[in-house]
Amino acid sequence: MADHRGPTTVTGSERPGPFSVDHLVGDLGALGLENGETVLVHSSLSALGYVIGGAHAVVLALLETLGQGTLVVPTHSSDLTDPGGWTHPAVPEAWWPTIRATMPAFDARLTPTRHMGAIPDVVRHAPAALRSDHPTFSFCAVGPRALAITANHALADGLGEHSPLARLYDLDGRVLLLGVGHDRNTTLHLAEGRSGRARRVSEGAPVRLDGQRAWVTFETLDYDSSDFLEVGRAAGERGLETVGPVGAAIARLMSVRALVDFATTWMQAHRPPRGS
Repeated sequence: MADHRGPTTVTGSERPGPFSVDHLVGDLGALGLENGETVLVHSSLSALGYVIGGAHAVVLALLETLGQGTLVVPTHSSDLTDPGGWTHPAVPEAWWPTIRATMPAFDARLTPTRHMGAIPDVVRHAPAALRSDHPTFSFCAVGPRALAITANHALADGLGEHSPLARLYDLDGRVLLLGVGHDRNTTLHLAEGRSGRARRVSEGAPVRLDGQRAWVTFETLDYDSSDFLEVGRAAGERGLETVGPVGAAIARLMSVRALVDFATTWMQAHRPPRGS
């Protein structure tokens, strides 16, 4: 179902700012982000406090810190889904056929993000950025591993084994929560699929097939993030994350592989079997 909520912000620092690119580079390095690594960033610009240059400066700081590494961000477009499942906001049922028949097809260059925040939108417009070809759950990447991460993003189970999340797992990448909580950590959806504790549903979206716009339906998981904060707390108690300030925000840095493995087991123990 389409989720039109904005990101949760996580603050707690009384650092007054303002924060420059150099300040953010220092904070990211102190947190443990390293040159050459691959990292998925979920972010809230407002949580960072007053950043000189805004989202542009944050992206410059991330790229400078990573050096020859690869920056990945979610560029999801939750409005490119079947209107029958929309709740934030819902639309009249009488409109559904018209929306399905006329909604523009996903275009990696043109389709805007929805409720991803300002930072992913800056990354999306970077000259070297590559965006995966999924109408709802696309990711954008900049760096030497960008193609390996964004290529061959399957339509079904868009956050599953044939998605950029699984490639980040394979590459032993890390995830950085920059002023947001684990309820915005998409790597936990990969664990959700692996746990076998999510039901399957049918979804629809507008795509281009053989050069023509088409409305297609496909099977996916009914992704549920309602227990992600609890999973995150448990992971933190296990020492799986490094926590520290970046600007005025609280940031969390962790291994995708270690977190997904832990969360898969946690969900198998705490979620009811699928269909029950």
